Amino acid sequence: MTTNQTALKPKKIGWLRTKSKARTPNGFYWMWYLLPALGIYVVFMAYPLFDSVRLSVFRKETVNRATTEHFVGFDNYIRLFTDPEISTRFWGAFFNTCQFFITHLLVQNVLGILFAALLTNQFMKGRKIYQAIIFIPTTFAILVTGYLWRLLLNPTWSEAFTNGVLGIGKLPPILGLEGPALVADSLVSCWQWVGIPTIIFVAAMRNINEDLLEAAYIEGASGWQIFWNIKLPLVKPVVGLVAILTFVNNFNAFDIIYAMQTANGAPNYSTDLLGTFFYRQGIAGQHPVAIPDPGLGAAIATVVFVLLATVSVIVLRKTETRD
Repeated sequence: MTTNQTALKPKKIGWLRTKSKARTPNGFYWMWYLLPALGIYVVFMAYPLFDSVRLSVFRKETVNRATTEHFVGFDNYIRLFTDPEISTRFWGAFFNTCQFFITHLLVQNVLGILFAALLTNQFMKGRKIYQAIIFIPTTFAILVTGYLWRLLLNPTWSEAFTNGVLGIGKLPPILGLEGPALVADSLVSCWQWVGIPTIIFVAAMRNINEDLLEAAYIEGASGWQIFWNIKLPLVKPVVGLVAILTFVNNFNAFDIIYAMQTANGAPNYSTDLLGTFFYRQGIAGQHPVAIPDPGLGAAIATVVFVLLATVSVIVLRKTETRD
């Protein structure tokens, strides 16, 4: 071996060692795999979020077909909470959204836990069939579901079935009454999405150690005692996660109300949610003028984001398990 070859050999080995080290779990090679997803997240999630916050302190004005932005500080937030008409609509939509969420929490998620307990019972037959039946409505388009239920709850369209087949007479105009309309919309949404928490709870309960369940059966524990004292405490973190997902989805709900009650939250704004309120103010404009206010819409979106983030953190901390 020549002197030049001997001198080059350590450099080659050092390069191979550096490359090999980069492939170890302690290296940084994994960052290259994250860059595409990170780029998509920044472009489609992070940037619109921060730009929405920026837009909330501006007001757009159109003069002679030219649109300009003027910095107004917290004026959009002040209008949101102090303007008589806007604040009335905002708080009405907020409390309707809270009712919408509570209905899902008490109906959809509770049914999801009960369905999961039944579907994970080893003595139950036809579990896959029932699981498919529960999950099928989630595959329907939300607008299609809304329009179908709007027809089913229409007294004129459903009279032949309710009176002729069921014999219960003609249905009242549920979707036209201020009280029952929001409850009916909430239950339709629960019917469509109950399959999601059910599948999540089924996966969580199937991860429970079978030795614990067998020991409980041997000790003579009933099915209810096993569910309440073993299964439910062990899936508590999943319950918190599902509650957060339900909270976020419901406070962003728009489609089902738009399909069943229009974007105005009829009747008389009794089904108006934060999603439809934001749509009217920031995108479509409030009738009859129908001039959108992007700055006010961005302020509404920012307030909702802060609310979602705060509640999500609190629920996560309350439902986390500590060893």
